[in-house]
Amino acid sequence: MATPLPARSIVDTHTHTHFSDGVGTFMQNADAAVAAGCRVIVSTDHLTLPRIMNPAGDVQVVEGELAAHRAAWQEAADAHPELEYIYGFECDWYEGCEDNIVRWSEGARVRLGSVHWLGAQDDGAWIDDATDQHIWQELGPDEVWRRYAATWCRACECPLFDTMAHPDLAMRFVNAGFAPTIDLAPLWDEMAACAHDTGKRVELSTAGWRKGVGDYYPAEGLLARFQQAEVPLTVGSDGHMPDDICDGILKAYGHAARFGYRSIDVPRADGSWEAMPIV
Repeated sequence: MATPLPARSIVDTHTHTHFSDGVGTFMQNADAAVAAGCRVIVSTDHLTLPRIMNPAGDVQVVEGELAAHRAAWQEAADAHPELEYIYGFECDWYEGCEDNIVRWSEGARVRLGSVHWLGAQDDGAWIDDATDQHIWQELGPDEVWRRYAATWCRACECPLFDTMAHPDLAMRFVNAGFAPTIDLAPLWDEMAACAHDTGKRVELSTAGWRKGVGDYYPAEGLLARFQQAEVPLTVGSDGHMPDDICDGILKAYGHAARFGYRSIDVPRADGSWEAMPIV
């Protein structure tokens, strides 16, 4: 087992490189993490997207680049022995994704589960694409939220996911004309129950502050429900450029503590997880 981390060590469990929809290299992200005083960072580029969902392959690590992706990560990890750099992926959930996840994420120590796509592979849409918001316009935010919560609970049932990333991504355009009008409390209750019943961790993401949401993912009401349901927490920046790596992590620990969390779950390079105190 790895040596336990000191309390409140900086840990970033969600980062991206240019191999998916980020802009930095593994080496640049590692340099940024070290500069920020980070002890553990997880690389989580996107994968598991069928061609019909992303024909250009520009937001994921396509199958033909997996070997180069792993080699570039290994080079950066070897160059930074002071940093625990963990290999992982962010795996989008969709119907029938499991075989792709197993095949494409071989060697990953961490698999983030996420929901960005609503609907069938050949008849769905991205909910966080600022350039194409037709699903929001056609369904309205209330129906998007209902479908999102139901899909998210389906994703929780996938045994391959270690943590559910940015749990309320449907808040993405809350300040851009697509705020829900329904009471989200029943949906939040359902999501917390699903996470608890399936034994999932959930992510406290600082990305909402950079995306115009004006809050963390998850929002305070949902975070409180996760804590009450005793759902373990991870913390990540969802950094897509080196300047975003470790952004707001220490502040996020304080936020989680105000809602009753006393520790967060941290993955280690040997495949284990530990509860690291944040108070």
